[in-house]
Amino acid sequence: MSIDLDTTRSRLLDTALPEVAATGWETAYATAVRVSDVDHRVANRACPGGGIDLALAYHDRLDYRMIERLAAGEGEGGRLRIRDRVARAVRVRLELADREIVRRSAGLFALPQNAGRGAAAVWKTADAIWVALNDPSNDVNWYSKRFLLSGILSSTVLYWIRDDSPGQEASWAFLDRRIGDVMQIESAKARIRKLPGYREFMAGPGRILGLIRAPSRNPPDDLPGYWTRDPGPAPNS
Repeated sequence: MSIDLDTTRSRLLDTALPEVAATGWETAYATAVRVSDVDHRVANRACPGGGIDLALAYHDRLDYRMIERLAAGEGEGGRLRIRDRVARAVRVRLELADREIVRRSAGLFALPQNAGRGAAAVWKTADAIWVALNDPSNDVNWYSKRFLLSGILSSTVLYWIRDDSPGQEASWAFLDRRIGDVMQIESAKARIRKLPGYREFMAGPGRILGLIRAPSRNPPDDLPGYWTRDPGPAPNS
């Protein structure tokens, strides 16, 4: 009999989530394996890394829910400026999350052995946002947009998990400032393109930039790739 590891991972995640804020991901994972009817050998196949795999499954689940929420409000978002659409997407992503669980995830991803996987998760969220916003970039801008948005996501999350302002309004103001900083970079890039000699540079040494293309939509599951795994159904709550 074949075993659906994604479904198993989702079941373990549902069982673990109520415990994460109080005990952390590793303990919550051990508890989920103990109290669920999932065989521990199957659990170890679904989550060979233990708590870190459940934390990433939670991250992925929030990405899916964010995409659904953005798609549901696509008409409204289409009337906004691109910077406002990005801000809206990041805010939706955070509002879907449990702040204490994200706090636990941030601590886990900060460990040296998990830093690479944590960075990949943030990159994939940035990619999911740009895809949801129908960004047409297929050259070096594909990478720069995701790099810059990854920085915005990371810094805003760290601010948000410590923000006790009413309605987290301070976090949304921080997010707007960060996006404003990035827009200044984009304005600077536009000014550079107008400088004398820019065209000559791009026709010479800078020509290599024109050869950079976005990766295939079906690359290996690694940076700078895309997240394709379905984490299973979201809980009803």
